[in-house]
Amino acid sequence: MSAPLTLLAALQRAEEFLQRKGVASPRLDAQVLLAHRLGLTRLQLYLRFEQPLSTAEQDDLRELLRRRAAGEPVAYLTGEKEFYSLPFRVDERVLIPRPDSETLVDAAREVFSDAAPASIADVGTGSGCLLCALAREFSRCEGVGVDSDAGALEVAAHNARALGLAERVRFVQGDLLDGVAGSFELVVANLPYVPTDEIERLSPEVRREPRGALDGGPDGLDLIRRLVPQAFARLAAHGWLLLEVGQGQALAVGELLSAAGFAGLRSWNDLSGIERVVGGRRPD
Repeated sequence: MSAPLTLLAALQRAEEFLQRKGVASPRLDAQVLLAHRLGLTRLQLYLRFEQPLSTAEQDDLRELLRRRAAGEPVAYLTGEKEFYSLPFRVDERVLIPRPDSETLVDAAREVFSDAAPASIADVGTGSGCLLCALAREFSRCEGVGVDSDAGALEVAAHNARALGLAERVRFVQGDLLDGVAGSFELVVANLPYVPTDEIERLSPEVRREPRGALDGGPDGLDLIRRLVPQAFARLAAHGWLLLEVGQGQALAVGELLSAAGFAGLRSWNDLSGIERVVGGRRPD
């Protein structure tokens, strides 16, 4: 009788398989997928290397690895992604939260370091990660997340409930800020900003995400161009608009903000040194 397959052996085989298939991070992906199947943390895997896997566990792991090798993102396979140290449910209806977008939360904390915003709008909310992270940072604020996709709003509402934020944040279906009542002290947005002709050059994993959350039109700025004057009209005096942008877009977006009347224009770099967030303040 052959010896049972241990966690260590399963990890080694999984890593080798993903490496052969050209997956960019085979070791990490193998660890995350096995930990997900077993209901363990990655640290716990290391403490149980000699634990045998059942036949069902091996079958399930093989299926996860097959889907990963076919280009399905790890976050869709596990159904969750961490953002700003908070857990978020994700699926094929929403863009996967990325560390680059945490720059938006950092920027908001910086510009509101003296007094927290009382009201926040998150335009193109997707999974709700930005609004929920901001609501955690600004514990007395209320917020609304807007998205044109009903499925994304279901995911966002689930995340707000899971994080205990449902009493302070709400989600509505709409086109940017149209149909959302009231004024805001902070408007944030991670809108689609990839130029249309660049979509097909994205990695297979990224192309699995909703195209509507990626495609920003010919120059990537179609929705940003529409939102900027809307946000200026809906912001309270001294309120801020903070926008995530793509590499090389900061200057053009700054010009849009300036033309709309925003003052105090600023940009923030992500961890890779790329200008990732552009913001401006509505004057008196």
